[in-house]
Amino acid sequence: MEAIVSRTVAMFTPQVIQVRGMATLKEIRLRLKSINNIQKITKSMKMVSAAKYARAERELKPARSYGVGAKTFFERMELEQDKTQPSHLFVVMSSDRGLCGGIHSGICRELRALLNERTSGIERKLIIIGDKARSILQRGYKDHFLMTFNDFGRKSPVFADAALVANAILDLDFKFDVATLFFNTFRSVVAFRLTELPLFSQEQVAQAEKLHLYDSIDDEVLRSYNEFALASLLLFAMKEGACSEQSSRMTAMDAASKNAGEMIDKLTLTFNRTRQAVITKELIEIISGANAI
Repeated sequence: MEAIVSRTVAMFTPQVIQVRGMATLKEIRLRLKSINNIQKITKSMKMVSAAKYARAERELKPARSYGVGAKTFFERMELEQDKTQPSHLFVVMSSDRGLCGGIHSGICRELRALLNERTSGIERKLIIIGDKARSILQRGYKDHFLMTFNDFGRKSPVFADAALVANAILDLDFKFDVATLFFNTFRSVVAFRLTELPLFSQEQVAQAEKLHLYDSIDDEVLRSYNEFALASLLLFAMKEGACSEQSSRMTAMDAASKNAGEMIDKLTLTFNRTRQAVITKELIEIISGANAI
């Protein structure tokens, strides 16, 4: 009777080990399923971003003429900004959407360095376009916020969006001496560059020494052109940023899909090894029990 009891206990103990092995397989199977679902999402996002990138690249080419024309006018005027003046305005171009690499954090990193400069007598204010830059900068620099805009990046930017922001800047009570526009310039599918573009007020343009090179310019014409030039530069920055964002998101989703594929391969190998170990252990237990009988 003692021998039978001892054999019964020996045969019952491996069943607990078997349950543990099956639980491990279940965890691996669940993780494989979740990573497969993530890979499907990232592949879909890559395809959508590729289509949006193709459209953004097509729209960028005609939009560059607006920015190049305004920049050429200010360069021929030989306008320069005196950064020792007390009032500085930074216009930050981002969007409301993420999952596009470090395209938004790169602009915010540059702005942090400028805002942390210990310069007495200089007041720095921010106008932020897009929720991503606002959410990054509001933790430590909310006091510098002058105005924020959202609902950018979900649709392709048009001139009406740039005009809306330009009118808001022109209607500000804050009179700036130095204004800079920060945005990302598209270079290639895998590269973009942070660009700083100076913005000039009507008073600064009117005081330019080479303004006399242009005929028939009165205050009304100068005001109208300066407003149009500001909207053109903002549209140029929006188009450059949109194209850079879509290309960066496409690249990020492609990398995420590849990483998910590597994780699936590793987990599949682990699952097969664990399953084989469980089967081998069960066979050993069956053979050992048969030999004991």
